[in-house]
Amino acid sequence: MKLGRVAALIAGAFPGIVFAQNVTLYGVVDSGVAYVNGVGAARHSDTFMQSGAVPARWGLRGTEDLGGGNKAVFWLESGFASDTGTITQGGRLFGRQALVGIQGAWGQIAFGRQFTMLFWGMAENDLLGPNIFGSASLDVYTSTARADNTVSYKGTFGGLTVGGTYSFGRDTVNANSPTGTNCAGENPADSRQCREWSALVKYGNDNWNISAAYDSIRGGPGAFAGLTSSALKDDRMVIGGQFVVGKVQIGGGWLRRDNRASATPRSDLYYGGVSYALTSAVTLESEIYHQRFHNSPNKAWLFAGRALYAFSKRTSAYGTAGYINNFGNSTFAVNSGQSGTNPTAGGKQFGAMIGVKHIF
Repeated sequence: MKLGRVAALIAGAFPGIVFAQNVTLYGVVDSGVAYVNGVGAARHSDTFMQSGAVPARWGLRGTEDLGGGNKAVFWLESGFASDTGTITQGGRLFGRQALVGIQGAWGQIAFGRQFTMLFWGMAENDLLGPNIFGSASLDVYTSTARADNTVSYKGTFGGLTVGGTYSFGRDTVNANSPTGTNCAGENPADSRQCREWSALVKYGNDNWNISAAYDSIRGGPGAFAGLTSSALKDDRMVIGGQFVVGKVQIGGGWLRRDNRASATPRSDLYYGGVSYALTSAVTLESEIYHQRFHNSPNKAWLFAGRALYAFSKRTSAYGTAGYINNFGNSTFAVNSGQSGTNPTAGGKQFGAMIGVKHIF
């Protein structure tokens, strides 16, 4: 939705106000009903409202022409739970992104809260992406790879894309949830505390691409998930690829993790999926994930699928389902979007959801 007419009206009423040349309001509202079984020791089932198979959000993007092929850019994006209307990302108003920067043929440099390069390294090859049954069920960071207080660079030159981020304090929110880790950093007495850095290399075109990304986060006193010291790191490296052949998309990758705060620090997450445009309105997608921990019996298999029917370019209905099989002491829940639905160690779960998504 272009805000040009609104901006023009306000500018007429308040002549001193100057607007960017291009400001866009956009968003996704997604909600439905979900089901999950195998919860807890009693293996009970539950049906509940779910705030979307993909995250609901709204945002503002804008640019201003600075001349010489350069422009100023900003991006403000807020996540919310469409079933309750509450703000997500630990209660941040613009918890998904809040950045400002300069862009040109040389690339873009930006400052603020923003995605790390791990997100961009998986954005295309993890086909289901942030679906409630997907990679976030096994590693929630894949859907929350953002950092506060970050300077970033990203540039595309022909088929080559390179990028990097550095955060002086990766997470100022202390809500004990997947989107709050209590690691604010920016401590002059400890230059490593709660820092984050990431890097990306990607090469390809509209029909195929391969990418590699690395993401490293450090802990600090009081940080959640066991990262209670700046000497502790949680590193991830992902290598993946995507290929498009006619109406078919194929994607997959390997995510290696080395979490020094864990009793089983090293793990591998393998994933592969396919998407097929059956008709102009119907798209079918499926993906398989396998998580395993080194020197441990802990592992899990996740099978997920999604079918979408597009009423229009902006409105669609969907059904999605997932089945997870844990081994050893693993207790991964099939549904990444609903807390408290974990099975017992080594448990199995099935989940399903139907809903409606509207894009504006």
